[in-house]
Amino acid sequence: MTKDMNYVIHNNQLQATDFIRLFNSVGWGEPPYDLVETSLENSYATFSVTDGDTVIAMARLLGDGGMAFFMKDLVVSPDYQGHGIGAALISHMEAYIASQLKNGWAARFQLMSAKGKEGFYCKMGFTEHPHEHSGAGFTKMIMG
Repeated sequence: MTKDMNYVIHNNQLQATDFIRLFNSVGWGEPPYDLVETSLENSYATFSVTDGDTVIAMARLLGDGGMAFFMKDLVVSPDYQGHGIGAALISHMEAYIASQLKNGWAARFQLMSAKGKEGFYCKMGFTEHPHEHSGAGFTKMIMG
């Protein structure tokens, strides 16, 4: 994150209204409120980044608490992209995953990239698994 901005990352506080607003801000549509609410409730963990009282970024973590975690719906508001917020959020999620693992356990952290965003995930240390028609899948091992 940039030095001149004070962002805060929150665990498990993401609200459906903020999810829908951010999801829509990047052109992914506007899912129904009850669908989003159910999805958030059934996520392993949710993460939100705030600038003051405004949620400016989000991500969800799906997983089994041991061997596998899958990042879903990483969104940084277009007005805040390019300031390191996405990278900080991923690093926070990696630390969160590591905190869930017993000593010596290893978990696979996976995601499916939006088309054209593959380079960002490579810079974050993920291994690319290209796909012909959509953005690439990525994995990264996290140690407990």
